[in-house]
This record gives sequence, C-alpha cells and structure tokens, in this order.
Amino acid sequence: MSHDSSPSPPDDTALPGPPDRRALTAFAWLWVGAPLCYGVYELVQKATQLFSG
Repeated sequence: MSHDSSPSPPDDTALPGPPDRRALTAFAWLWVGAPLCYGVYELVQKATQLFSG
C-alpha cells in the first residue's frame, strides 16, 4: 500500500494575501516629498540671491 504522507500544497485562494498598501505608500511619499521639494526650491532661491548679488 503506497500512502503519500506529504501534505498537499495549500490552495492559494484560501490564503489571504498581503494588504494593498499603495495608497499608504503614496501618502507617505507625499508627506515627505512635498516639504522636501519646497525646501529644495527655497534653497535654490536663496542660493541664487546669495551668489548673484
């Protein structure tokens, strides 16, 4: 009698996948990126004023 004792592979539809975090990721990039871009913009303006006279 040949009995296979290895478990069968799990059904992919029964397992919940990782949560979709695209919206959270986009919000985090905006939360950090917007002030960063504003700071770089201000830096360029001040440096231009400093070096142009």
